Amino acid sequence: MKLQQLKYALEVYRHNLNVSEAAEALFTSQPGISKQIKLLEEEIGIQIFIRSGKRVVSVSQPGKAVLDIAERILRDVQNIKNIGSEFTGHDSGSLTVATTHTQARYALPLIVADFVKRYPKVNLTIKQGSPTAIARMVTSGEADLAIVTERIDDHPELGRLSCYDWTHAVIVPNDHPLLECRNPLRIEDLARFPLITYEFAFNTGSSIARAFAKARLEQPDVALAAADTDVLKTYVRLGLGVGLMAKMAYNPDTDDDLQLVDAAHLFEPSPTWIALRSDTYLRGYAYDFIQAFAPHLTREKVDRILYTPISEDFSI
Repeated sequence: MKLQQLKYALEVYRHNLNVSEAAEALFTSQPGISKQIKLLEEEIGIQIFIRSGKRVVSVSQPGKAVLDIAERILRDVQNIKNIGSEFTGHDSGSLTVATTHTQARYALPLIVADFVKRYPKVNLTIKQGSPTAIARMVTSGEADLAIVTERIDDHPELGRLSCYDWTHAVIVPNDHPLLECRNPLRIEDLARFPLITYEFAFNTGSSIARAFAKARLEQPDVALAAADTDVLKTYVRLGLGVGLMAKMAYNPDTDDDLQLVDAAHLFEPSPTWIALRSDTYLRGYAYDFIQAFAPHLTREKVDRILYTPISEDFSI
């Protein structure tokens, strides 16, 4: 059994059973991946993948167990490499951060710019996605840490480092009738207009969903759901609806054609977390990135989270 075989099998699984895409991601050939996986299956005496002709169509029940163990093995191998690298080249390596568009666009630029200057030999990658998607990236090992802006209760295997709370705001064009209702804005006023907001805004447990439920209002008409705050603003400018977004994403200099109405009194503050696996060995520069984003998160506090038994509360 070879680590490469486990890596190939796991990559096929991560690419939705598409062997061609897995081969492209690993810079190798499709026949080479298929051959190594078959050799692995022959050695352990089970089929990891169920096939229809030459196509992989699903994962067998024992195959799921094999892939879970393979993921742990490869993660531990990476941790061993990280430990060695920490002492032989503490200022070089890689760091992959998964986050939402709003954080990547509005919260991270200065932090990233400073980090790149400080660690020019570190390959920093920023991946974007929904809160659920970026949590999965960390769980699967595609990212070292995630900056999450919604609850991640579905991922108990992730440690959570509390960073700060953010609030919502409403944006409308300068002549929008909602501006007549802003002293103060009521949720009933907001519900009268089509909304343009985030894809996850009305997920169960979100602060927006809870606020409408508390007011005993049905979910309003959502004219457009976007992952990208800049796309959200574009469609507000076109008059498709009222924008409901993170207040931090409003820039009075570049958004001077839009009016901001504070909605912090309508919706509970939403937490921003850094999420990471408790079995991850973090390099020194990863601790520095975390503290640059949230100054109160010292290395000692992060370690306290990482090495707390899973039965205890991860958040601080």
